Amino acid sequence: MLRERILQNHGTWAMESVGRIAVEAWEALFRASATIERDLRAGDAWGELAGPEYGVLYELTKAPDGVRITDLGEDVLLTQAGISRLAGRLVEKGLVERVPDPEDGRATRLVLTTAGADAQRRIGRIHAREILTAMSERLSPDELQQMTRLCAKLIGAGDDEQGDAGHPPSPTG
Repeated sequence: MLRERILQNHGTWAMESVGRIAVEAWEALFRASATIERDLRAGDAWGELAGPEYGVLYELTKAPDGVRITDLGEDVLLTQAGISRLAGRLVEKGLVERVPDPEDGRATRLVLTTAGADAQRRIGRIHAREILTAMSERLSPDELQQMTRLCAKLIGAGDDEQGDAGHPPSPTG
């Protein structure tokens, strides 16, 4: 709506200006994300796991009845083939197990094992401290709240089910 008002009032110049600002905002968001992600990867939180593996464990902590592999792809931002391979690795490590899906006999769900829940808690505590350090060194509490609102708005844009609140992705970076 704001963009339309600006365009009505200022014509082509405003469209170019809004376009330039949008590109600059995207670049800033992308670079900020890459910078924080690099800092977090350099930390010692992950131990024996990769970030996406932790992301699956994190998502499974919110689903005591387990999650279908097809539903995990969206949460951890991987393709179906990628999530299937990752799930296989986590099963081999004894961190998750496949169980029959009670709603669909052809499907399976992934659930955390005790070892998986322990690993998620251990890594999660370290990862949370690293996130706190990386973010709070750069932004004030007010700026962090503002960033959270803006990102939720971007995530929820065009998604009627999420509305303005949105749901941020799992902290895998």
